[in-house]
Amino acid sequence: MERARPANYWEYIQVERLLALQSGIAANEAELGDDEVRFIVIHQIDELWFKLVLRELATARDLFARPRVPEDALAGAVNALKRVTICFELAAQHFRLMETMRTQDYLEFRDKLNPASGFQSAQMREIEVLMGLPDADRIPFGNEGSYLDALNSHDGSPSPARARVERRLRDLPTLKAAVDGWLHRTPIQGSSPGDPGDAQVVADWAASYLRGHEALCERALQHAVRVQALTPADEQRLRSRYQGQLQGARRHLLAEDAPAERREFVARLRAAILFLDSNRTLPLLSWPGQIIDGLIECEQAMLAFRQRHARMVERVIGRRVGTGGSDGVAYLDQTALKYRVFTEIWAARTLLLPKDLCPPVADPAWYGLAHS
Repeated sequence: MERARPANYWEYIQVERLLALQSGIAANEAELGDDEVRFIVIHQIDELWFKLVLRELATARDLFARPRVPEDALAGAVNALKRVTICFELAAQHFRLMETMRTQDYLEFRDKLNPASGFQSAQMREIEVLMGLPDADRIPFGNEGSYLDALNSHDGSPSPARARVERRLRDLPTLKAAVDGWLHRTPIQGSSPGDPGDAQVVADWAASYLRGHEALCERALQHAVRVQALTPADEQRLRSRYQGQLQGARRHLLAEDAPAERREFVARLRAAILFLDSNRTLPLLSWPGQIIDGLIECEQAMLAFRQRHARMVERVIGRRVGTGGSDGVAYLDQTALKYRVFTEIWAARTLLLPKDLCPPVADPAWYGLAHS
């Protein structure tokens, strides 16, 4: 067997090739000023972080897409999600370096970018697709009928960026779909989908959880009336507010907002998330609880990255029209507000009950280590 030849650091990392990639559309990097090279380098580094994010998300997705997810594999998924969080946090820090550039400095080379835009980052679109962002939730970028059209070349012809995203669209399931399927199978009071009477067990647990919400709302209402209600109108306002909260909890747990054909699945999914998150101290639910935290944490880091990006852009160039024809900062702000993927997990945080009002677990020993 032939032995591999010894490698030098600069060969293994391909340093020379890497350092030759910062010329933009110029023939030579020497034609560029320091600000433009800095701009290129930072965005190239972002794309490298995105590459790592995609690998970690795909690893997690592949795990949860299994028909049965081994308990001892969940620690690896938690670490994958943690690395996604760290990648976005590190990428967000780069904006500090961008903000050292004055507006006039950026305007010296901004016109070179037209009609290019950060929206054309195919890897960021891949991340959104792989995570499971619905097409219906996408915000129009410009005049394009589809976000895919914005990834075409400037003459309208297909581009490598569009081809990359189209390949990712065929790479199913999404992380959200895989995670939802896994969470949906969570045993509730020891009952799993397909078990005899599972639907009734889930319905009974949900009804008990709603009774806990009734008690919580009454407790909170009585306290609020004592300390806040100065007039009968104040009391009525508070009663209406807590009644609305209770109605929202009922609508969520019964999945009344879900399409009829998916209502049964969504209702069990939501109950499973609340059951799991309410009882995560039980050994069998401990790692799944950390998965829930990891999903929220990595999506929060992504949202924070978007928000940090918007503030950097506003600080450097204000609210000008974007180079690709978008609304610029307004578009970035909308994505930070609207682009949520793990909506069921986020919503559960509004409905979690204090421990004393949670329905008791019928058989805590069932969720012990011996069972797993």
